[in-house]
This record gives sequence, structure tokens and C-alpha cells, in this order.
Amino acid sequence: MRTILNDRHSRHRGRFEMFRGELVPCFEKPDRVDHVLAELQRRALGPVEAPDAFDEALLAKVHNARYLAFLAGAWDEWVALDPANAQHNVLPSYWPAPGMRRDVVPERFAARLGLYCFDAGSPLMAGTWDAARHGAACAWTAAQRVLAGERAAFALTRPPGHHAGADFFGGYCFLNNAAVAAQALRDGGAARVAVLDIDYHHGNGTQAIFYARSDVHVASLHGDPRNDYPYYLGHADERGEGAGLGFNHNLPLPRGTEFDAWQGALAEALAGIAAVGAQALVVSLGVDTFEGDPISGFVLRSADYLRVGEQIARAGLPTVFVFEGGYAVAEIGVNAVNVLEGFVQAD
Repeated sequence: MRTILNDRHSRHRGRFEMFRGELVPCFEKPDRVDHVLAELQRRALGPVEAPDAFDEALLAKVHNARYLAFLAGAWDEWVALDPANAQHNVLPSYWPAPGMRRDVVPERFAARLGLYCFDAGSPLMAGTWDAARHGAACAWTAAQRVLAGERAAFALTRPPGHHAGADFFGGYCFLNNAAVAAQALRDGGAARVAVLDIDYHHGNGTQAIFYARSDVHVASLHGDPRNDYPYYLGHADERGEGAGLGFNHNLPLPRGTEFDAWQGALAEALAGIAAVGAQALVVSLGVDTFEGDPISGFVLRSADYLRVGEQIARAGLPTVFVFEGGYAVAEIGVNAVNVLEGFVQAD
């Protein structure tokens, strides 16, 4: 399996995030990709290459133009307020509550930051925009490889993407790489694409981007949002709207879910993908379902991820894997690569 590596990912290196009432070192850190890359190379699973040149106009097909403009200039604005800000990451302090206006863009930077961000756990820094857009290029390139006839390709990148919506960031995510890959597959001729999100946390951004569309079916199995981040989306009764009604499939699961129950939900998600006639698949590959993950609640074991890859392979679809969450850093390489190896061996 070919891997497309974001060699600029470490330019996004958060110092602190707000977690349970205090600033703590970021769970989302460069070591995550480094461990996966080392395991890929140890197993010689396939070539690793840089992304192709990327037309960033594709970003405007999944993200709002004013949001993209904000992200591109946010760090420079932050430092222009006070040169001493260069020593600090950016975190929001204000958010619009229901009933407040979102259509008028505030002039003050802190207010615009809150307009576009939904949590205090996603620090922005000097290298965030460069790392994020290079990650989108990895997702796009992986999709191009699959469109050219490869069975599967893996976009190995961070920051992750599935919590980023058309006009908001959060959950460590700034640009939605899975959405970029799905749109690229659509543009390349796939009549209907499915996104399968197996991260522990619901991909609220991916759901929001495609919620009213029938050409991209989104299926997700994740921690029940009544108890788990991102809390305000991911319920089973969210099935899409308008043309997209019936093309959003959420399978929330309780904390403590073991592999037998989890893979039953995976089988249900894959059956739904087959039923809508998807011609290509994007997998949001999060492995924070692992029993040792510090911010999650399922109890999958490392060997289980081989079975996950096998089950996805049996769908028989051209597949783009996009790296998402997983914060048990010592085990993340084995867990992520087990999914890929299981897929390759079953194919």
C-alpha cells in the first residue's frame, strides 16, 4: 500500500490545550506520525512518498472561503497584535452562543477566533496552516492514486481533520482531509463516495459538510455523544437532511465497548455503504478505540485492528485511508499499521 506522507506535519506542534479545567501538554503531537511511519518502514508495507502539487481551489469545495482566509492569516494577525504573541499558541476565549449572530464577522481577532473555533483544546501556531494544507494535499494525492487504479492508498498526516467543518475548527482539526479525499474521488468520476469514520470520537465536521448531500454517504461508529466529545452531534437519529436524507449513518456506542460489539457495528456500517451503491471509500482511520488510549473509552486490542482491516477490505471498494486520532502514542504505530496490513492481506 502506498503511503503519502506529510513531511511538514511537525510544523504544527501545540504546547498546551485546555483539558478538564487546566492547561496540559497536547495529546495531539508529532510523535504520533513518527511512530506510524517507523512501523510502516519496519514492515516494508509499501512505498512512502511526498504529496503531488495540489490545487488549493479544491479546499473551497468543502470549506467556506472566509474561513479559509482566516486560517491562512490567523498567525500573522496574532503576532501583529503584539510581537510577544509569537511565544504563545493561540486559543479562543469567546464563542457565539445560540441566538447570537454568526453572519457578521467581527473586526477584533479574538472574536473572529471564537467564531471559527468550537473548543479550547485546538491550539493554533505559526506552522498550523502550512501543516494543515500540506495534509490536505496528502489526502488529495492519495485519492489520485486510487483514481489511477491503485486498490488503496494511505494519507499519513497531522493535524487530523474529521472534526473540522466547512467554517470551523476544533478537536485538533483545521482542514477536513477525509472530506477533501471524498470530494476528489467525486470529481474524479465516482458517482457516490462513502466515508467510514472509525475514530473513537464522532467526525462532526465530516457529517456537517456532507449532511445535505446524497453523493457522499457518511457512516460513523463512535463513543455516545451523551458522554463523549464532541457531545453535540453524532446521535443515531441524525440521518441527513434534504437531498442527503438517509445518507448519514451514526452508530454511537457506550464506553467500555469491546471488539465483538464494535465489529458488529462496523459490519452494520459497511452494509449501509453497500446498500447505497458507493463506488469508492474513504476511511477516517482513528485508532483511539484502543484500550490504552488516554482520552477515549473503548477496549479494542492491537490484534483486533488486523481484523478491522480485513473487514474493510471485504467491502471490495477502492479505498483511501486518512489518518485521524489515537493518543496512546507508544502503541499507535502498531495499531494503525495493523489496520493497513489486515486490509492488504485480505485483499
